[in-house]
Amino acid sequence: MMAGVESRAPAILALLVEDDASLAERTAEYLRGHGVTVVCAPDGEVALSEARRTRYDVVLLDLMLPRRGGLEVCRELRAHSDVPILILTARGEEADRVLGLELGADDYLTKPFSPRELLARVQAQVRRARGQAGPASRPVEVGDLRLDPAALSATLRGQPLPLTAYEFQLLHALAERAGRVLSRERLLELVRGSAEESFDRSIDVHISRLRAKLGDDPRHPRWLKTVRGAGYQLVAPGS
Repeated sequence: MMAGVESRAPAILALLVEDDASLAERTAEYLRGHGVTVVCAPDGEVALSEARRTRYDVVLLDLMLPRRGGLEVCRELRAHSDVPILILTARGEEADRVLGLELGADDYLTKPFSPRELLARVQAQVRRARGQAGPASRPVEVGDLRLDPAALSATLRGQPLPLTAYEFQLLHALAERAGRVLSRERLLELVRGSAEESFDRSIDVHISRLRAKLGDDPRHPRWLKTVRGAGYQLVAPGS
């Protein structure tokens, strides 16, 4: 590197899907003031059109939207893209947050939220998607499962697993500690960086999605086992 030249992380391009024009502008202004390029979409149809036209680093998605609701947008985005999706919603009910995660969202914030926390979540999601979430770089193997953190790729019996960045980091945290039981709080610390929401069901939902992709029977899982009252462990079937 030449002396006097700083190395900067690539800029973040975010799609903010919010029908409240005032809130969208305030949120976009804060993020732009911290180096995030923001494109605003006022409804679900515009959001999907924007996502098809441009590759975004992260999507900030309100649930209560005109024309197409946020949950439908989330489902369609996840069907053809692994872009990190962060749900922003005034709905406080746990069921809505869980449903969003089940449809493929990576994280959520409940309104009203702190702009600083939103920025931190955006940066964390983008680092994760770019493979910059942690120092580990060596491939990890557990039975027929192989994870390569440098490439953010996972294979099972040689076949690629279509994981989101959040799912990859969660599975990698378990694989690095294969055989050990990890609590929800510990998994949140390893993947998100804090355990501030350790009593919600977000980890359970992501585990359920991972089981589906690993071909696990949720009633009798062979890979991702539940240890009642303690947490989860990853084991190689037959070990």
